[in-house]
Amino acid sequence: MSTRRLRAGLIGLGAMGRNHARVLAGLDGVEFAGVLDPVGDPTGAVSVPVVSELADLLALGLDYAVVACPTALHEEVGLELAAAGVCALIEKPLALSVEAARRLVEAFESRGLVAGVGHIERYNPALRSLRTRLEASELGDVFQVVTLRQGPFPHRIADVGVVLDLATHDIDLTAWVTGQEYVSISARTVSRSGRPHEDMVAAVGQLTGGAMVNHLVNWLSPLKERATVVTGDRGCYVADTLTADLTFYANAAIDTEWEALRTFVGVSQGDMVRYALPKREPLLIEHELFRDAVDGKQSGIVSLREGLRTVEVATAVLASARDGATVTIPSAEATATHPRQRTPERVEPSSERSKQSS
Repeated sequence: MSTRRLRAGLIGLGAMGRNHARVLAGLDGVEFAGVLDPVGDPTGAVSVPVVSELADLLALGLDYAVVACPTALHEEVGLELAAAGVCALIEKPLALSVEAARRLVEAFESRGLVAGVGHIERYNPALRSLRTRLEASELGDVFQVVTLRQGPFPHRIADVGVVLDLATHDIDLTAWVTGQEYVSISARTVSRSGRPHEDMVAAVGQLTGGAMVNHLVNWLSPLKERATVVTGDRGCYVADTLTADLTFYANAAIDTEWEALRTFVGVSQGDMVRYALPKREPLLIEHELFRDAVDGKQSGIVSLREGLRTVEVATAVLASARDGATVTIPSAEATATHPRQRTPERVEPSSERSKQSS
């Protein structure tokens, strides 16, 4: 790393912002320069200057900023940072809409600035190990990816529903661990809290490699769970991202002398292995990699284009739930080459197609 310490600022001092502040305060090679938050620092979380205007934060001479304000402000703040020539790590989701996310991509790319999205699950030890094992084809062909993400209602979230806030974790990690894109999605949502946004979502999708995807997400459960299950030729992996544990359940062949069962083709439970993994804090890893990227090193950050893709899939989830139809999702390459194709295409339910053809 270079001998010069990078100067970093933080925008937003809410629950997640305070975590970012804690990491920035002790991050090697970085000087935590200041924070922007209109309400100041009532909890006394930081020992650096806290300002109320972005111009005042930029006046501190930043190399990069961490954007942890409400999602509705990501576009406005991000565009101002890009115009000022400041690199940015923007909390997920990248933006409220595909159009806003695309504008952020163009703003930072056109200026050659480093920018990333805070999809923190990519830095979870269990998922990083899972991805490495899938890349090595230890599971064989992937048949299905199932994610379960539920817990109590987060009162700090007011501007988005459970799809953009929580399900974007699962959308991003599924594409990342498998190395495949979403090609279609079908979803249902409900709202039980009296808020204008959805509280629960159930989604079924398909990836480019043919694997089925199932996402169950809600923030109305007193039970907090974070699980990713990947099933394939040789068994299944279960990643618990709350504990950062990864367990492998192997398929086993069991001989039988029972003639009636000889023709049965299936799997049986085999050995179970729980891997011993080094468990560093995901948020610290995320910050280290982004710091290195700003410092000109090759780094495994989540690019804005990847963040845009996640917003595209999340938008398709919401469109499917709204219209009651399966939505096909253009490839990332197609939407990059032909921006007009970026809007997911609604596919009529089979019952409606049959009515129209009669």
